[in-house]
Amino acid sequence: MTSHGDAAARATARHAAERAVARCRQLAEAPYSDMAGGLFRPFLGPAHLATQARVAAWMEQAGLSTRRDATGSLIGRYEAAEPGAPALVLASHLDSVRDGGAFDGMLGVLLAIESVAALHAAGQRLPFAIEVVGFGDEEGSRFPQSMLGARIFAGKAYGAVAAMTDQAGITLREAMRQAGLDIDRLPEATRARGDILAYFEAHIEQGPVLDIEGLSVAAVEAIAGIRRFHVRLHGVAGHAGTVPPSLRRDALAAGSEIVLAVEALAARQEGLLATVGRIEARPGAINVIPGEVSLTVELRSGNRACLDDGLRAIEDRIAWIATRRGIKAVLSDHQAFQPALCDPRLVALMARSMTACGLPARRLVSGAGHDAMMMCDWVPTAMLFIRSPGGVSHHPDERVDIADVRAAFAVMADFIQRLPRVLASPRDGALS
Repeated sequence: MTSHGDAAARATARHAAERAVARCRQLAEAPYSDMAGGLFRPFLGPAHLATQARVAAWMEQAGLSTRRDATGSLIGRYEAAEPGAPALVLASHLDSVRDGGAFDGMLGVLLAIESVAALHAAGQRLPFAIEVVGFGDEEGSRFPQSMLGARIFAGKAYGAVAAMTDQAGITLREAMRQAGLDIDRLPEATRARGDILAYFEAHIEQGPVLDIEGLSVAAVEAIAGIRRFHVRLHGVAGHAGTVPPSLRRDALAAGSEIVLAVEALAARQEGLLATVGRIEARPGAINVIPGEVSLTVELRSGNRACLDDGLRAIEDRIAWIATRRGIKAVLSDHQAFQPALCDPRLVALMARSMTACGLPARRLVSGAGHDAMMMCDWVPTAMLFIRSPGGVSHHPDERVDIADVRAAFAVMADFIQRLPRVLASPRDGALS
């Protein structure tokens, strides 16, 4: 027989999931989007600011006090039983890619609010505070710097960003000024390590694994590291009808061979993903041999050695292809994001919560980047993946199933309740 407590918990989870999903859908429409007929919520644009105001109101209804930090991130705090205690941060992002989906980032923020709302409705205060954070610029869809809010929150270097411009030529300094923020105060958003107990992020998977396996949720063990660079190939343009094959220095043929080499590398190296995401050929005429080609290469893996080995292998292959074809290859704009490992004890705790909720304790590595990447080497960090039906994300067809969101809420609630016990022993049970 089902206990009254179990029935009440299921009712709470159902209500929380339905409300979070409905709110996500509401925030995918005007005035919470800066494009007609789709969702685009760039950092500090009109839709982003309107969304912040709406989400702040929901936070306050759930019992949180709200503020904006110096980066423009929205922060709500639910005080601990003893005021001033360190906080468990429940977070994700409010911004979106162009023509994106309703649930990427936003679902994690709204489920965090629902988690606090349930505690507030029950009159429960915990030994730690809870802070719900809606970061402003995870996607980098307006300015060429992603995860700015999370970077500064965690005290990471962020470089000289004031003069960065968007496509309209507006600098970050000016965009922040228009939003009532002062870019010179960005360092004030960095939090003291002792103020943060741990970090938890719920996010849609953005891939097909859980859907293929018929599972609702998974604990994230690590977030894949990334290596990115640009390749510029300099050959010789020529008339398509007069230059014989043996005399051609065709930059596009070399680029095509590089694309296939990147694909082959990922096919034979377990745990490595490799992609050529963009290629451009010049002069781009139907009857001219391409003399100049630009392309991008991106490698991803949860294993740093795998990433580094893959990078060396593809760089060597590019050099070999270029030499054999008489092409000059210039590699530039290298970017490196190290793999981010979630805290093993929090991963284990989440697995126990999944089992307690009657769910398989599936674990995954995230191939996509998240704000949590900025936290993993700073505070104990955990992520929970929620199934993406069809594996669709960053697209208007992105969706979630209510049953999966209910499961995620139940796991989050159980995780939050179990966390004090994990932290009970400073020597044997404390998080590293």
